[in-house]
Amino acid sequence: MKLYVRNMACLSCKVVIKDALQELNITPIKIDLGEIETKEDVDPDERKKFNTIIKKAGLELLENKQGILIEKIREVIIDYVYHTDEKIITNFSDVLSKKLDYNYTYLANFFSEIEATTIAQYVISLKIERIKELIMFEELTLSEIAHKLHYSSAAHLSTQFKKITGLTPSHFKALKDKRRKAIQDI
Repeated sequence: MKLYVRNMACLSCKVVIKDALQELNITPIKIDLGEIETKEDVDPDERKKFNTIIKKAGLELLENKQGILIEKIREVIIDYVYHTDEKIITNFSDVLSKKLDYNYTYLANFFSEIEATTIAQYVISLKIERIKELIMFEELTLSEIAHKLHYSSAAHLSTQFKKITGLTPSHFKALKDKRRKAIQDI
């Protein structure tokens, strides 16, 4: 049986899910970001208990088709921002359409209607939070960060960063107490 979970964005979320399933004696076959496959069917009572357990970690079981599609869109975007180092040759819209097997216009309109933001703005917000994280770790130069996050240059990254945060990346780095937002808060 497949279950879909909102806000799964990291490996720690997978651990929370695995522990919750184990607590309910449900055997997972596969746990991916946002999607779980179990060996047995999960009855409504177990689903409710599972949801109660994972809500403590900021996760939520999705019940309807709309929520599932929104979460799948988010997963593709998060994967693109956080886990794709190589530059995508085609437009991101083509990648999203191909991965989800929907027309991009439909996905964009649907996402905007439900989330009250565009896919492009969501991507930018995630990138800004990722830039903050990478700046705070101080492991990469601004040029390396720009390349990693698919910006055309460090100047382009800096311009967008300042437009969104009101700070230059170097000023942000100097502050150190400016906190990042969690992915589910974007």
